[in-house]
Amino acid sequence: MDPKPGDDAESGGKRAPRPLIERVGLAAIAAVLATLFGGVAAAAWLGGEVFLATMSGIGCLMTAWVGALTLLRG
Repeated sequence: MDPKPGDDAESGGKRAPRPLIERVGLAAIAAVLATLFGGVAAAAWLGGEVFLATMSGIGCLMTAWVGALTLLRG
């Protein structure tokens, strides 16, 4: 597949860092979603749905991880 003009392959894989306000905004959205996943995990656990609680807990951790990477990596 040929790279299109403006692709990362054309610039050697380097990209401009995201502005701080964008990183903070994306991290805030990730925090809200991680909280929602955590709430579903807690409700599922209390309701006896172990599989749903496990999957929601994993979703919570992954979302929090990506939010932290977005904030710190730039």
